[in-house]
Amino acid sequence: MSSSEMDRRDFLAAVPAAAYVLMQASRGVASASASASTAAVAARLEPFDYDGVKLLDSRWLRQYQAGRDVYFNVSDDDILHGYREAAGLPAPGKALGGWCRKTSDTVFGQWLSGMARMYRATGDQGMKEKAVGLLHEWAKTVGPDGNCRMGTYAYDKLVCGLVDLQLYAGVSEAIPLLEKVTDWADRTFSRARTLRSPSDPTAYYGLPSEWYTLSENLYRAYQLTNDTKFQTFAEVWLYHDYWNKFANTSLPNDAQGAHAYSHVNTFSSAAKTYEVTGDEKYLTICKNAWNYIQNTQCFATGGYGPSERFVTPDGSLGKSLNTRADTAETPCGSWATYKFSRYMMQFTGEAHYGDWAERMLYNGNGAALTPDHDGNSFYYADYRVGGGKKVPFWEAWPCCSGTFIQNIADYHNLIYYKTDSDLYVNMYLPSVLTWRRAAGGGTVTVTQQTSYPESDTSTLTLDVAQPTRFALNFRVPSWTRGASVSVNGSTGSGSYAPGTWGTVTREWKKGDTLEIRIPLTLRMEAVDKWHPDRV
Repeated sequence: MSSSEMDRRDFLAAVPAAAYVLMQASRGVASASASASTAAVAARLEPFDYDGVKLLDSRWLRQYQAGRDVYFNVSDDDILHGYREAAGLPAPGKALGGWCRKTSDTVFGQWLSGMARMYRATGDQGMKEKAVGLLHEWAKTVGPDGNCRMGTYAYDKLVCGLVDLQLYAGVSEAIPLLEKVTDWADRTFSRARTLRSPSDPTAYYGLPSEWYTLSENLYRAYQLTNDTKFQTFAEVWLYHDYWNKFANTSLPNDAQGAHAYSHVNTFSSAAKTYEVTGDEKYLTICKNAWNYIQNTQCFATGGYGPSERFVTPDGSLGKSLNTRADTAETPCGSWATYKFSRYMMQFTGEAHYGDWAERMLYNGNGAALTPDHDGNSFYYADYRVGGGKKVPFWEAWPCCSGTFIQNIADYHNLIYYKTDSDLYVNMYLPSVLTWRRAAGGGTVTVTQQTSYPESDTSTLTLDVAQPTRFALNFRVPSWTRGASVSVNGSTGSGSYAPGTWGTVTREWKKGDTLEIRIPLTLRMEAVDKWHPDRV
């Protein structure tokens, strides 16, 4: 093989990683530290991006640990079996079965993503090593031309996983491999598409499968690398035919019939398009889509999509509770909600966008059964009025076993937001935050202790190296009334409007406490306006 034909993976094995970084720099490709350099829109709020947040003992931490152990103990040979077999390589182990009976396409990229985010959040070296081992062995199955034998559905997840391995785990091999498979995908993926059809039950998600979610992760690759090939390929998959239904209204007359999870997920692509281009129309589309979903598609739990579809806003949501066991796609639906909510909070700074993520945290993935070692995975929440059941999906390792690992990693990224100077508390979960404050004042440590929502209070204890003045903001859920705070035991006199940020600004000292009280009241919500007594 000539040097010009040498595979990038082999090149990386032959030279120090530092040389690769220099090569990338000479090509104008940014390092991970410049991941936001291509954003045209400055975020009003920023998440902590899996850095500096530690979960304390709680059901969330226990679910995280149980899920982590399941994924960590899945055999690498079983995960890789189908890929090795397709490449004509020795293939020890056996296929995972179920949705992964041929290859692990359904989950592979998401598992890499979840493992990378777990490492970033917790420093779990074992999980990073597992992800790197899977990456190295999987790369051997990729053809010299970049052929990874994936369609749009699996490739989208792969892009996410490879971006996350570089961004969150510093795995330098991920990006040249991503370049290679993207060049192949750009050459070979058909641009022909069958759009979702409200009248055709076989085309509710569009073909090729879920192509309209691709832009988000390709834009993330562009932001990470500054390589315009990813930007150009992202633009191929923009979903104007559906997004534009929401350009001027939050109640379009023909948005129903679409695959619910993926069509919530596609609005994360619209949000990322807004971030990269700065075009306000995409933010308007996202706001209108948000209102459409909240006002016509969501149950009180935050779940959505009976029979995995957006329903016609004519009472169909309420009627579905008579018969449908597949009421809401739970881990996947939670993942789409968490992302969409985060984008909207980042770009608008508005607290009420956290409410949907909160509902799905408690009633969605947080209430889901953890997958077991055989791949039995929770998929559908069942809200039938005649009596629902919580059972695994009937096939092993379905799509929701891919998003479940990302969801439990995401618990670290839902709780707090920041600006250069101020802190925002979005979720009330037992946790410790280490905040390296950009505006000066050194490091601020916040310990949150709470049993919310079993109790109505959460107590934040601050540790600062020196007295530091900043605003500590907390999300007042839209459903509560009479939220209040006390500082160091003294009750404040302020009133805090539902659906907004409550704010306490002061010079904080070591040992200061802020107790937030969110009154919990029994309330009923009609499933839709056509069923006012179905609550």
